[in-house]
Parts: sequence; C-alpha cells; structure tokens
Amino acid sequence: MILVQLTDLHVRPEGMAAYRVAETNMLTERAFRAVAGMKVKPDAVVISGDLTDNGLVDEYRVLADMLRCNLDHVPVYLIPGNHDRRDVMRAELGTWPGVNSDPDLVQYTVETLPVRLVLLDTLVPGAGHGELSPKSLIWLDTVLRARPSTPTVVVMHHPPFICGISHMDSINLRNSAAFAEVIGRHPQVERILCGHHHRPITARVGGAIASICPSVAHQVELELRPGAPGFFVMEPAAFQIHIWNAAAGIVSHMGYVEAYPGPYPFVTDPAYPGK
Repeated sequence: MILVQLTDLHVRPEGMAAYRVAETNMLTERAFRAVAGMKVKPDAVVISGDLTDNGLVDEYRVLADMLRCNLDHVPVYLIPGNHDRRDVMRAELGTWPGVNSDPDLVQYTVETLPVRLVLLDTLVPGAGHGELSPKSLIWLDTVLRARPSTPTVVVMHHPPFICGISHMDSINLRNSAAFAEVIGRHPQVERILCGHHHRPITARVGGAIASICPSVAHQVELELRPGAPGFFVMEPAAFQIHIWNAAAGIVSHMGYVEAYPGPYPFVTDPAYPGK
C-alpha cells in the first residue's frame, strides 16, 4: 500500500500569497501535480490539516478546484488544522469522504485499505494549539479496540510531543499524555502522521512512531535555542510517501514538490572497488 501525505497547504484566495511571501497556491498545485505524476499510483492521499490559511470560503473553493483538477483519480482524505474553520470546511468540502460523517467533528476511519486509517480532528476554534476532547479520546479508544489485529495509521494535525522548537511546542497537542495513554493500549498502531510544524521530525509516542511531514509550501526555521522567536524559511517544499508491507510495516520516503535535474544513470569509474 502506498499512502501519500501532504500537509499545511495554506491555500489563499486567488492572487494572494501567505504572509506576503509564500506562493502557497502555486506550490500546492505543484505538489498535487507531483503526486499525480508518480510512476506508481498511490492508493490514497491524506492531507493532514491547514488546508487553508484563514478558513475562508474562497480559499476552500480554490482548494476544491485544485483537488478536482489534479487528484480526481485517487481517494483523498482531509482533516482540519488550526488555520481552518471547521464549519466552513464541512460546508465547502463536504463531498469529500468522511468530512461530514461525524455530527460535530471532522474525524472518521477509512476501512478500505490494507492499513486502517484513523483520522482525528484536533482543532480548537480560535486557538493555535490542538486538543482532543474526552469524547474524542473515548472515540479513538473505541475504534482502535474494534480492530486490534489490523495495522493502523493515525492521522492528526497537531503533533503529540515536544520537538525542541519552542514556538511550535507552545502550540502542539495540549493533552498529549492522554493521547499517548490511549495509543499505548493498541500496539496495532504502526504510525502517527502529523503536520503543523512544517518540518520533518520523528519521535515515539505511546510505543508508536510519530512523524511530522514537511509543508508543501514554506517551512519553519530549524531553531533549537529555547525561547527563540519563530520564523519561516523557503526551504524545499516537500511531502511524504508511506509504504506499508507485511514484512517491514510502514516505510517512509520524502518527495519534493519542485523538479530537480536528473535522473542520471550510475556509471561507475573503472577504479571502483565494488562489483
């Protein structure tokens, strides 16, 4: 199974850049085209939050148009991030699978793949940090308990761990200990896929590997000094490709939004000591 993860699109109304610098619409469409051009078709795409920059109707409509034009050939699963507005997302993207399956939140499961997907809604309206309500934690525990033998991937926007970038750690998942306790009861969870931090970061949570996917647009500066202010940088825009097989479990690769020179053949020098 091949699962592509895109995150932190920050789509804007047409003609507007995010933070006056990041051409997020252009980079998002290029990311979609990169996925559409993969030589092996993915089984599904997940977009792990911050679909838009401000949760505006126009932003969701731009995104919907880009999705229909570029990724209509593959199932796409969406969850909100702190830059989204849940009610507007549900109204404008309600035809996408799972978006309106819960009466209140954008959280659901995908049961049609070799690996089960559990998608969580960590959005706290009006806040940058994330949280899972007691009701959501019960729901998570219940759905994981229902299929204990099925390899499972949990998808969420806010990372449930401290990463060492102070300004991002201040807006991560607030009740990460409660989340980790639930995950720890369910060893079938092979991976926790997150967004929000705009950097590739990996940790262990509740016995499972948790990974943060870089943004398809701008990245957060790698600044590990405690209390340092937050800035973004235009490092290469990227996404992740998660491959599952029974022998290895989840294996993750990085893909890049932009095209680079190559590919070139490996032509070894006559002096090469290997075979």
